[in-house]
Amino acid sequence: MWLLNHTTARQFEVPMLKRIGVQEIFLPKKLPADPGFRSASVDWSEDEHLTIPKEDLATLNEADWYHDPGTEAWQLANKHFDVAFFILLKTDLLKSMSRHFEGAKIWRAYGSNNSYGDIIDWFARRDGPIWSSVVSKNLWFGQAYAHLAAKEPRFIARKAIFFPAGLADAFVRDEWNGHDKRLLFICPHLAFDGYYRHVYRCFKETFDGLPYVVGGAQAISVDDPHVLGYLPSELHRRNMRELRVMYYHSTERNHIHYHPFEAVQSGMPLVFLAGGLLDALGGINLPGRSKTPKEARRKIERILSGDRRLIDDIRRSQQRLLEPMKTESCEADWRRGLERVLDKLKESVFPRPLTNKPKRIAVILPITYRRGRFRSAKLLARAISKGARACGDDVEVVFGYLDDAACYPNEALADLPASIKRRPYKWRILSHAEAARACKFAGIEGALANQTYLVPDDGINQFTDCDLWIVISDRLSFPLLPARPYLLMVYDYLQRYQGLLDNVTNRKFLARAHAAEAVMVTTAFTADDARQFAGVPVKKIKRVPMLAPDFQAIGNPARLTRNTARFFIWTTNLAPHKNHENAFKALRLYYDNYHGALECRVTGADTKDLLKRDASYLKMLGDIRRSSPAFKQQLSIEGELPDQTYWATLARAAFLWHPARIDNGTFSVVEAAHLGVPALSSDYPAMREIDEQFALHLAWMDQDDPEDMARQLKHMEADFEIARRHLPRAEELASQAFDKHAGAYWSVIKGYL
Repeated sequence: MWLLNHTTARQFEVPMLKRIGVQEIFLPKKLPADPGFRSASVDWSEDEHLTIPKEDLATLNEADWYHDPGTEAWQLANKHFDVAFFILLKTDLLKSMSRHFEGAKIWRAYGSNNSYGDIIDWFARRDGPIWSSVVSKNLWFGQAYAHLAAKEPRFIARKAIFFPAGLADAFVRDEWNGHDKRLLFICPHLAFDGYYRHVYRCFKETFDGLPYVVGGAQAISVDDPHVLGYLPSELHRRNMRELRVMYYHSTERNHIHYHPFEAVQSGMPLVFLAGGLLDALGGINLPGRSKTPKEARRKIERILSGDRRLIDDIRRSQQRLLEPMKTESCEADWRRGLERVLDKLKESVFPRPLTNKPKRIAVILPITYRRGRFRSAKLLARAISKGARACGDDVEVVFGYLDDAACYPNEALADLPASIKRRPYKWRILSHAEAARACKFAGIEGALANQTYLVPDDGINQFTDCDLWIVISDRLSFPLLPARPYLLMVYDYLQRYQGLLDNVTNRKFLARAHAAEAVMVTTAFTADDARQFAGVPVKKIKRVPMLAPDFQAIGNPARLTRNTARFFIWTTNLAPHKNHENAFKALRLYYDNYHGALECRVTGADTKDLLKRDASYLKMLGDIRRSSPAFKQQLSIEGELPDQTYWATLARAAFLWHPARIDNGTFSVVEAAHLGVPALSSDYPAMREIDEQFALHLAWMDQDDPEDMARQLKHMEADFEIARRHLPRAEELASQAFDKHAGAYWSVIKGYL
């Protein structure tokens, strides 16, 4: 797989690969939307020589080989190809390739102003470290010039292999006539590229007063009569024939553009500065070589005035620059390099180990979540375990929770199967030096961008025995130590609607999502928030189904046959988005104006303190309650109930009331439906999605209008028996239990192992 689109490089390297025995070559069909790809094109001509099935080829052609092609594309690549040449444009490609491609990976390096180690560090500071022992397996630094590795750090240099850059037609056509007495200078993207603007400014200072034109693609037009902009190939070739001389400015020792060779091929005199890569390719002592820009100007003035002797000397001598670029000069190194790659690949594949160590995944609760979020985390762990087993994959799941016996007693974890290991931990804060040392021990190279990091300290190995971490929510005060890749399971972005966090804290939490490999969400509503509010790229947002609890654990009481209920349940907690003030106002109206006959029983974490907390959004609740004797008499605050007690109470209720303002929805309405209890819910997107997935036929109310809330409570009082008859059957709800969606979770998660 030659996963590049550079036109000139392709014209040389694809025939070279065929020359040294490669039988089939795949070329990518999609280009990045990047002005830097000005020399790129798409070539379909190799497809007809591929013996792979058409449907496989269609998938490969649709893939984005510069970002993340996806698991299916990599599976096909493993099936059909041994080697992949690539360029590193985005870190996602290197991560994806290291996880999924079993063949040899050749990072094609044509040289750069900076070292490639610096590029890795730049990526690491932005995206987190990307180079590790896992990434470097079967990976090569495919340098186009033999000296590039000399300036690289050891972890790159030891992977160096020489595949020399060349030209498909490295010979002199001698079609130049030079009738147009102007200087040609190539300088693209002047309107937005600071590097090229500086180069052009220096050029104009040096050659002021001489006639010249500027070639090179200009993505944005430039108000300069000298600038030609993009030209079709025929016009470009005509300029190479007719313009008098080319000047090449670059003194970069590790990179060269192709246009100086085009000038030599056409026979146009080339004047260039000393010190650059042309020196290493045979340019030293050439008459067109100039030690300074002033010397270059003097030579160009002579050429423009028709100095035949200098012109002939330059044209005759500069042909040696093409010698290293010829196929015959490069073939031995290409053949030797590919043989080495394939020999090492065989060593890494055969013999295969008799047993493979199972992959291990950690599901980590970052704070002391209880009830809904805690239950969701346990369901996620069980779904991963079950989904992997169903696919025949050997996976161990570790459930990590904060070492807090009061919050997480043994009985709270009793519903986890024995196959899921329980692991308490404490957060440990690492300095930059400590984090760098820890990454070094974990085989990870590259700079660290932050001064402080978090690591889950289990007292053994900080979860580094796990291959992937899945963190429940983004509530991480510092960046995670990048010792392992991690995903976030984000259920909502309430801070977008409630103002729960100050700006600094909010930015910290959102940054955790950007550093994650992906963000999993369970609703389209949260997916939109992740994209629009958190700014997470669409490709990193993975929507998975909502996981419902195991209804067998709740029991299956006789549905639809019970004594007439005299109360309804409001299950809540003390979070601001639970809409307590409007709920209390609605209850007062329900009892005072609508003569409500049903008692309201309040349950949930910390609800015993509902009338005691000093939070601003709770302070007025006591006054509302005291203002209505009927409300005061009918309100019963039960507090947090054990699961079995809660289910037994809920099973006898007339209905469940869910007056929250907004969140990712509550599964209390699903539990209630299983027990034969209908629900009255606030009307917001996540609850609509839950209602649709589980076919609950919820009753709705406007959570911002206490009058409407009270009116709908009265309707439910009168109609809950009718609503009960529209609930889904137990078998229908069971079809939505977590194990039915385990495969969907595993198909996402396994892509990051």
